Amino acid sequence: MKRSVALPTPVHVEAMRHLLRVDRQEDLCFALWFPSLGTSRETALLWQLVLPEDGERSVHGNASFNPGYFERVVALARQHQCGIAFLHSHPGPGWQGMSQDDINAENGHAAAVQAATGLPLVGLTAGTDEAWSARFWIRVARKKYVREWCESVRVVGDKFVPTYYDQLLPRPHFSDSLERTVSAWGESAQANLARIRIGVIGAGSVGSIIAETLARMGIAHVRLLDFDILESLNLDRQLHANAKDAKDKKLKVEVLAKGLRNSATARPFKVDALALSIVETEGFKEALDCDVLFSCVDRPWARLVLNYIAYAHLIPVIDGGIKLTPKGNGSGLKRGTWRAHAVAPTRRCLECLEQFDSSDVALERAGMLDDPTYIDGLPKDHALRAHQNVFAFSLSVASMEILEFLRMVIPHPGHANIGAQTYHFVTGTLDVDTRGCNTHCPFCEMVAKGDRSGYESILGHHPAAHREATHKNEETPSKFMRWLKRIWFNKVAPVLSAPKE
Repeated sequence: MKRSVALPTPVHVEAMRHLLRVDRQEDLCFALWFPSLGTSRETALLWQLVLPEDGERSVHGNASFNPGYFERVVALARQHQCGIAFLHSHPGPGWQGMSQDDINAENGHAAAVQAATGLPLVGLTAGTDEAWSARFWIRVARKKYVREWCESVRVVGDKFVPTYYDQLLPRPHFSDSLERTVSAWGESAQANLARIRIGVIGAGSVGSIIAETLARMGIAHVRLLDFDILESLNLDRQLHANAKDAKDKKLKVEVLAKGLRNSATARPFKVDALALSIVETEGFKEALDCDVLFSCVDRPWARLVLNYIAYAHLIPVIDGGIKLTPKGNGSGLKRGTWRAHAVAPTRRCLECLEQFDSSDVALERAGMLDDPTYIDGLPKDHALRAHQNVFAFSLSVASMEILEFLRMVIPHPGHANIGAQTYHFVTGTLDVDTRGCNTHCPFCEMVAKGDRSGYESILGHHPAAHREATHKNEETPSKFMRWLKRIWFNKVAPVLSAPKE
């Protein structure tokens, strides 16, 4: 199981304000965390700091805490049913190692934390450049705990700021094909960018363009989620697809993954082609293994789940969409708008941006949005009836989403969060929405609560996904056959098709 830590920007800022002292002495504090468990990665989500009160710790070059402070933290963790993290600072930049005193302090409290909370102690060290390092203390035998280093620590909010443990996620080697890209923002920024594990949810017109862009920018690991199969009506806007693919009813993710392996500039490059739905548990867990998600979906249920992931699990979501209105007599385009926005703690969420309606989610879960009779009864201009799309417009919204992503992750002198953007094709104008979430937004209340947010009931059986599988295979494939097929496309096929060095 891989491990990582994520924390919202406000928690990070508060921690750095306390730990990085003006007198340059080391300091310490505790924090509470909630788990976020994906398919192959466990993440500790730092929810709240528990700063020391007067007399609870001593600063003397190094720092130490008294038993009363630890007991107060344990009581709070038991009250909130969460884990405990121990944070301290070091007088140097970058990912920090541990002295023997550090190891003794954390290992000496690992058993008490595990017994009190049922979760491992998480240790974090802050460098002078605000970089974090982190580890889990895992019980391996009675009274024996071992340190397992995290791959990364991610600060999430207006910006996305990762710190990587180079021994687990090495800095990539940049080939000549990336020379122009690296020259734009430098090797350090590209090294961070390349190691961001990105999920693209929806492999249609916008999703395929975004995935292609990521592969060419040097992203080393892209995960595709889409249960849809190709049809001839997709071919005017689906990258890497041809008429034979549509005739053979190939999965969009399989066709796109094959194309990305040829386009990718990262070496090595990994792409996961997963014929899953984000609203079902299996697809949801795969998404939790990602660092950033691109939302390329057009249904309310998927957007609800992605919105939840962005706030409860601290995985930023880059979302966008297109709405086209033809003239009533079919003689031209009346209006066209497309928009893009990033959602994460401190930013306006998808529901407050009116990108989905909870009542429509209920309709989709009941199967009504796949009922032609129900859809035909909706007004002609209803958003749920809109299926128009044009490749040229998909290019524009995909570009806007990529720019939102880069604005979050690449150091630059401007603002990382300039607001949600809406472009009007007919007038050539751009609207910007800089508001935060509405008062009493439920998603703001579940930030960093992960698996214990109490909101997992939003997942469920997705009839449309299973109809697609049945349509392609005549009968729903067994779990074994789905597993075997996934191994072929994600493990064997990449090796066979890898370019020779």
